[in-house]
Amino acid sequence: MKLFTLYHSPIGILAVEQEDNIVIALHLEGSEFVQTTTDSVRNDQDPLLKEVVAQLEEYFRGERIIFNFPFESEGTEFQSDVWGILEQIPYGETRSYLEVATAIQKPKAVRAVGQANRRNPLPIIVPCHRVVGKNNSLTGYAGNQVDKKEYLLNLERKVLAKYKLV
Repeated sequence: MKLFTLYHSPIGILAVEQEDNIVIALHLEGSEFVQTTTDSVRNDQDPLLKEVVAQLEEYFRGERIIFNFPFESEGTEFQSDVWGILEQIPYGETRSYLEVATAIQKPKAVRAVGQANRRNPLPIIVPCHRVVGKNNSLTGYAGNQVDKKEYLLNLERKVLAKYKLV
């Protein structure tokens, strides 16, 4: 059975979904999940979901840079390759779509990387917000929610600067 909870974050309502004690999705406000009913059952007392919300709260307070709970994404082999690279992008840093494409040894697949990024079921956790366009331009995030991408990148940069890690 899939369970979910809602978290009111600084970038809007997030729906965290788990199945068999593994986080399988984090839906941003504005996504279809948050706006409609789902086959998941809301359970705000589920221990894993409570832990995820606690870690997200720490992240947004600038107290957490790595998430520590079981998560898994389902996608094509290509998408999984892209998401694997996203997980390697250090907190507060960015990579271009071309750099991600090159890292998976498909330098001509820049647009496909963008589509894989867009289908990432675990934004923030698998940090697709750290992928930027040419010349560090902020392009696409959760559709057209670039303001959320900007917020997350600024948060991470402020945390690094606060602790003089940059």
